[in-house]
Amino acid sequence: MENKTIVVKLGTSVLTGGSSQLNRAHMVELVRQCAALHRQGHRVVLVSSGAIAAGRAHLGHPPLASTLTNKQMLAAVGQTQLIRIWQDLFNLYDLHVGQMLLTRADLEDRERYLNARDTLRTLLDHRIIPVINENDAVATAEIKVGDNDNLSARAAILADADLLILLTDQTGLFTADPRTNPDAQLIEEVQTIDDTLRKLAGGSVSGLGTGGMATKLQAADVARRAGVEVVIATGQVPEVVGRLAAGERIGTRFPALASPLEGRKSWILAGPPPLGEVQVDLGAVAAMRDKGSSLLPKGITGVRGIFVRGDVVRILDPRGSELARGICRYNHDELTRLRGVHSDQIEALLGYGYGAVAIHRDDMVLL
Repeated sequence: MENKTIVVKLGTSVLTGGSSQLNRAHMVELVRQCAALHRQGHRVVLVSSGAIAAGRAHLGHPPLASTLTNKQMLAAVGQTQLIRIWQDLFNLYDLHVGQMLLTRADLEDRERYLNARDTLRTLLDHRIIPVINENDAVATAEIKVGDNDNLSARAAILADADLLILLTDQTGLFTADPRTNPDAQLIEEVQTIDDTLRKLAGGSVSGLGTGGMATKLQAADVARRAGVEVVIATGQVPEVVGRLAAGERIGTRFPALASPLEGRKSWILAGPPPLGEVQVDLGAVAAMRDKGSSLLPKGITGVRGIFVRGDVVRILDPRGSELARGICRYNHDELTRLRGVHSDQIEALLGYGYGAVAIHRDDMVLL
């Protein structure tokens, strides 16, 4: 088996076994499987949930209101416990770990994104197991990635990974809710993530974590566009990590897209959330989709939201479906004035210009 970079995301339900505290026996087993991959020459990254659960257990399960500050306090206490446990367990196999705590702000800013990428890849180069979690002790709603499924997709892009394994308490994605429909069938492979598939995804089953099947679909969609294969599987299958790394068909697999994105476009998809929307006409859709063209002001029919030059926006087709995302060269007010205008009129209309295109092809990701 060719050596791979493999990101393993462990949800709270996997780490606790559905209980109110970390299941160390199961964590030892997962570490053993990751250590086996490491010995084979693979590069392994862990994205680990469980900080708040660890903090709550360490403090004796105090009766606390579900406020942001209480969660941040539990995360601050629990993160130290969680990384100590991981270090102790990997020490059994003479392996070192390195902790990386991230927020959305670290991914949105291009320089911080590159710094995080360099740190992660240097850890891997030195055969150290990166253990990544969201920095819940300081993250607020405005700077949170929100769940470790999406964080793991972004970690996979940072690491230039080959495979992202999302371990959960569910067998995979089903044609219906298996808890209520006995005829529900496991979907073994997904080629296209569309609205029909998204409707099959529900919320968090265990109630212990922040993610559910919907966030796993979001993560899979982001990662596979960057050339990363994704698998959703239960963490209770024996030797699940090694078997998935070897290509065994367990759970639901999302093959990577044939043409992965280069670094800057990976950042556009994985980093900042879109701050506005630009709607375009059919001519612009055909030019961007079929000819690989940039978006010109002439093709813009509508502008929504407040954004500045350099922000990421959604590009919508005439029906309102998302066609692409890209970095705007003009702000929302300028684009509103420029919509439908030929490029050679930009400077005359604004009194200045930042080039002939609204969004350059090199700054755009087609969806």
